Amino acid sequence: MRHDHEHDHPHAHAHEHPHPHPGGRHTLRHRLGHLLTPHSHETADKLDSALESSARGMRALWVSLAVLGVTALAQAVVVAVSGSVALLGDTVHNAADALTAVPLGIAFVLGRRAAGRRFTYGYGRAEDLAGMAIVLTIAASAAFAGWTAIERLLDPRTVAHVPAVAVAALVGFAGNEWVARYRIRVGREIGSAALVADGLHARTDGFTSLAVLLGAGGSALGWRLADPIVGLAITAAIALVLRDAAREVFRRVMDAVDPALVDRAERALREVPGVRGVGELRLRWIGHRLRAEVAVVVDGEMTVREAHAVAVDAEHALLHAVPRLTAALVHADPAPVPGEADPHLPLAHHATA
Repeated sequence: MRHDHEHDHPHAHAHEHPHPHPGGRHTLRHRLGHLLTPHSHETADKLDSALESSARGMRALWVSLAVLGVTALAQAVVVAVSGSVALLGDTVHNAADALTAVPLGIAFVLGRRAAGRRFTYGYGRAEDLAGMAIVLTIAASAAFAGWTAIERLLDPRTVAHVPAVAVAALVGFAGNEWVARYRIRVGREIGSAALVADGLHARTDGFTSLAVLLGAGGSALGWRLADPIVGLAITAAIALVLRDAAREVFRRVMDAVDPALVDRAERALREVPGVRGVGELRLRWIGHRLRAEVAVVVDGEMTVREAHAVAVDAEHALLHAVPRLTAALVHADPAPVPGEADPHLPLAHHATA
């Protein structure tokens, strides 16, 4: 059956919106302010918030890279004189964690580039590629640490300079915990899941450094197998981090979002005057920025200008209500007449209409 379905408002009105306003609905003062000082749609203005967040992300990466680099170097010196495979595994993991800053830094740099006619959504997806590189790096460090521990388990050796190993383990914990706090804080502030995950990874590394203390204690008591056994335990801990990191990267690549964000967006849209229903709503992460596409139902008797005004209000409601949302594409559809179904509405709505 053919439906004469005229779209009053194919609304392609998306822009960056870095400054917050209280509440999800717009007051008269805000709307007058928008008329007097409209939000800019220029490409340079669109990139302002992205450039700022990417710059903060880069700064966090390089600072944490320096801290972890110094930590790994100090541990490597102790490994060379002590022969501790547990500490070696921890050192390799710390070095690998430091090197994950490289692909993520490249991704932040690429994310600064403006969208073009080929990459119309920009280069934010480079963060997903960096996430894949991080997962592979974690996997490689787990394989190396496990292989070294098994080799030492088959050929036990006495660990020398046990006090130095213990001190190096404490240094590793302190360095990783500081980096974890810094990365997580900055990652949450700029909305970078990759940076937050990398911070959690560093925190896990800190606890594996504490595990090295157990190996040092066992060696001090004369148990030669303590060191390789702790090395295997560290390998298992790295494998758990690998699982969580791989799951996070997979979800991001598959455009997964927190369902609570979808619920929040729908509630904000339903509160907009003139919106009679919310149709298909899609959210997706592009790097550390969130984008939305939605169809809203308006009165079929509205003029094009009136429908446009409702769509603009709906767009602003989304930008104000959903954290990290920087662009929203809103399409306004007229409410269907009896017997007509709107293709933009979910199937459940069709069944109850």
